[in-house]
Amino acid sequence: MQYFHFREISSIVTAFAGAWLVTFEVRHWAPRWGMVAKPRADRWHARPTPLLGGIGIYCGFVAGWLILRPHFPGALALLLSATLLFAVGLADDIWTLKPYSKLTLQMLAAIVLIFSHQILPWTPFRLLNDLLTVFWLIGVTNAINLLDNMDGLASGIALLACGFQALFFLQNHQTALAMLTLVLACAIAAFLVFNFPPASIFMGDCGSLFLGFMLASLTLFSNWQRSRGLAAVLIVPVLIMLVPIVDTSLVTLSRIFHGRAITQGGRDHSSHRLVALGLNERSAVLLLMGLAGLSGSLALLLHYMREEVLYFLIPCFAVLVLFFAIRLGMVRVYSGQAPINAPFAFLMEFTYRKRILEVLLDLVLMALAYFGAFLLRFGAHLPASQLRLFDHYIPLLLSCELLVFLLLGMYSNLWRQICIEDVPLIIRCVAGGTLLFGASMLLLQTRPRLSLAVVILNGILLLLLAGGSRAALRLYSIWLRRHADRKAAIPVLIYGAGQGGELMLRELENRRHYFPVGFLDDDVRKTGRRLRGLPIYHPRELHRIVSEYAVQEILISSAAIADDCLEYPGLRLRRAGPVWTL
Repeated sequence: MQYFHFREISSIVTAFAGAWLVTFEVRHWAPRWGMVAKPRADRWHARPTPLLGGIGIYCGFVAGWLILRPHFPGALALLLSATLLFAVGLADDIWTLKPYSKLTLQMLAAIVLIFSHQILPWTPFRLLNDLLTVFWLIGVTNAINLLDNMDGLASGIALLACGFQALFFLQNHQTALAMLTLVLACAIAAFLVFNFPPASIFMGDCGSLFLGFMLASLTLFSNWQRSRGLAAVLIVPVLIMLVPIVDTSLVTLSRIFHGRAITQGGRDHSSHRLVALGLNERSAVLLLMGLAGLSGSLALLLHYMREEVLYFLIPCFAVLVLFFAIRLGMVRVYSGQAPINAPFAFLMEFTYRKRILEVLLDLVLMALAYFGAFLLRFGAHLPASQLRLFDHYIPLLLSCELLVFLLLGMYSNLWRQICIEDVPLIIRCVAGGTLLFGASMLLLQTRPRLSLAVVILNGILLLLLAGGSRAALRLYSIWLRRHADRKAAIPVLIYGAGQGGELMLRELENRRHYFPVGFLDDDVRKTGRRLRGLPIYHPRELHRIVSEYAVQEILISSAAIADDCLEYPGLRLRRAGPVWTL
């Protein structure tokens, strides 16, 4: 604990206590000042809620800064530019500034940092780096501002980002910056006490613009990024800010596709889409915070990994995030769905009907499996000779495997409805592609030849990646249904734990009106077991199940079941088609 001395601990405690006290007072006075966010059709909250909670975050941070008195190049420029953004947000909360006015002032704050020689070293050209830095600062600032759309979301994500950034600074022995980041984290944590769902106060633009600019700016100060390769320099800040970036990209593309203004508000953010899929607010916020925690943890691991390993892990994680975003993008969020812009309509229709996206994704997975096979065979430090073999054979490998996938019908099935019957097809396609690649390599008499272990490992990894990717959307949909908010659904039991019952459960999985709690079956050999994750009960347990789960209906899975097969004193069973109503 050599990093923590009395002054550092005092600054952290002061930041938390100051932010808590100021937020508490602002929550009391904001309604008297008329600073209240009223419910609107394009906003999420359902009751008037005090604004200006960002004042508490800013005051707590500044109080901690004054005690900590950090000394590092660009410290004063960071404080001045962040204070400017806080003032801009406060003015916007009070008077509602024009978008171009806010953008101009954001650019001014970014230029202040650039003049203090804090830039992203992403290219060898200083001018291009300056432009990228301005884009990064403004983009992340507005991403956090857009992310502030549900109780506790923006503050929770910002808290996690601060925590991971502080760990990065400690790893790089930048103690002053690490302590400053912890001061900001404590100020956010104090505000989160009041902002976690159900929130009693919102941070407002004064808080979101200040936090967004601070989070974007802190990534500029890491010396460790400058000591690694280009991959680490690019990936680390993106991973730390992954959730705001994904959310902003999803909202921007959705609004462009549907002919809506990008600056137009709406319930089309990632958090809103998760709620539309069935999660409650708290679960949606926690899920996005979990994704932020996963991406931040991966960013921390980059400190200990070789770049060759990064080239495998990062694309795999990117595919996972892509599936998550695609699933959210499929949610219908616009009432009276606006017509999609013509160019984008053609693009979406073409890629959907021709399965272009699936083919492109498989090409990426094939390349990843091939590179992963080299890593497993030769270790993280790939010899230069093996890297040359990777480059030499990858066109042949992609051609062979894609040809087999096309000929054997890999793209004839729907991903969203994948089931166990599709597994043999995936195995045939992967095995056929691997065999064709190996045979082609032998017949063409190419020299030098690949290791047989690489060919076999490539097939195993491709099977895992291709099968896993096709099951991802299905498993994610099932997980969402199992964790969905069931307030509006009718709890039901399915009578019959056979094939008919399984088919009925599959049908109910696509309907949110019913909530299956289990199966009833008079076969004692099935009692206590599970079918597709749901328990199987004996009919004599009906009284307990009805009482425990408030079951209202029993769905009959077979027409062969007689009307008098259920006899339970105290329960009235009324048959209406394939349903017994209790």
